[in-house]
Amino acid sequence: MDIVIRELAKSDYNQARLYAIDGMNLDRYAEKDYELYFYSKYFIYLELLRATQILGAYMDGKLVGVLLAEMRNENKKVKSLWYRIYIWFIKFTMNIFYKSSANIYEQVNNEMLSRYKSGNNPDGELIFFAVNPEIMGKGIGTLLLNELEKREKGKSIYLYTDSGCTYQFYDYKGFKREDEQNIIMNNHGKVINLTCFLYSKKL
Repeated sequence: MDIVIRELAKSDYNQARLYAIDGMNLDRYAEKDYELYFYSKYFIYLELLRATQILGAYMDGKLVGVLLAEMRNENKKVKSLWYRIYIWFIKFTMNIFYKSSANIYEQVNNEMLSRYKSGNNPDGELIFFAVNPEIMGKGIGTLLLNELEKREKGKSIYLYTDSGCTYQFYDYKGFKREDEQNIIMNNHGKVINLTCFLYSKKL
């Protein structure tokens, strides 16, 4: 079957959200289904507003993979006041009612980025990368990365990932592991040991 890489259709934003739940383990930040629903919408809206490259992989017209990147000096692809209001409301709610370990995760990533930027000046960040979990191993992720490399040839990017994701993919694709740090997250009484990674690559 042929896989076509093109601009992610707005009608597929929700499907991208569902892929993120599995591929990026968003369920570790939520205890109940409704919490996961609201948090995953917050996550996809946040990344869409940042993105300057929004790529979708389509097989027989159906979305099977997504890649979002934020590149310096490029225009944002999505502008939505509703998304901004939703993000503000969810962030406000989380600060009042939840003491999430997501703050620890973000803090560690910021520390790694600060160390990385002390000697590097990246052109952008790969901010969202997810593939349909039912058909992984078909080269979909590689095709998405190849398209980004074609559009942003010669530029340097970085990304965050962790040991709960398929971080080995980046080792295989020639990314350089710039930094790593172990953390312990405590979500709803569940202790999660993770290693956070920062990778980089010149496209």
